[in-house]
Amino acid sequence: MKPTLFVLAAGMGSRYGGLKQLDGLGPSGETIMDYSIFDAIRGGFGKVVFVIRRDFEQDFRDKILSKYENHIPVELVYQDLNNLPEGFTCPEGRVKPWGTNHAVLMGKEVINEPFAVINADDFYGRDSFAVLGAELAQMTGKENDYCMVGYRVGNTLSESGSVARGVCGTNAEGYLTTVVERTAIERIDGKVSFKDESGVMQTIGDHTPVSMNMWGFTPDYFAYSEEFFKAYLKENISNLKCEYFIPLMVNKLINDGTARVKVLDTTSKWFGVTYADDRQGVVDKIQALVDAGEYPTKLF
Repeated sequence: MKPTLFVLAAGMGSRYGGLKQLDGLGPSGETIMDYSIFDAIRGGFGKVVFVIRRDFEQDFRDKILSKYENHIPVELVYQDLNNLPEGFTCPEGRVKPWGTNHAVLMGKEVINEPFAVINADDFYGRDSFAVLGAELAQMTGKENDYCMVGYRVGNTLSESGSVARGVCGTNAEGYLTTVVERTAIERIDGKVSFKDESGVMQTIGDHTPVSMNMWGFTPDYFAYSEEFFKAYLKENISNLKCEYFIPLMVNKLINDGTARVKVLDTTSKWFGVTYADDRQGVVDKIQALVDAGEYPTKLF
């Protein structure tokens, strides 16, 4: 059974001021997401599911889905503030979505095979999809054995400023022990550095794995997520800004000894438009990959 690619795209409309400005960064106007779909097809994925907001469904179908129609089966699911477990009601005044792991829960009715989760607006690179696709292909029928792509931190920095990354701790077998969100990571005097909780500058090696929200799960993950979401809401529902993130769920499963997460190394360089100044750099990097023969000039 081929794995499914699950693309978190519910934040797209708001971030870009509507889909019409969905940024064409490739030589033929491709979006970053187009490259992910292209790489996923090459990496052996059999279906793509997008989670979006219902209010831009038509726009999304016309502008985005129509491109992929003859290349890979696609499905849509919808993230909605009111889509909560029985007994919970969205508090008045809440406008912020419930976070990435709530978005993942939206796929539970349509995904019955091992699946990858990615952000819509991150450029992950060909090797990462090859590595993740191969791992997921071996996970059919398994439970409690997940994976994530651990990018080498030196391959994820921005030239325009510091970045926040989930720095991963691993054990001797290469399984995840923790994901710690580190802010203000940048290269200083040639070394990757960040400020710790006490404001002290620390350095880490270039190959230290970080999470770029590229995960591999089996369908049992949905049941855990639903259960934990109820407990999470009991404690946090009145906080209008709280978000139910994937690392929160993953850390809980690891700490409880319920599941383990294999950290997969990739040579891919991650990039994205974190700052407005990053845009031209991304265009240049994609052009360089096209020039090097990694991608055709026109993808779809």
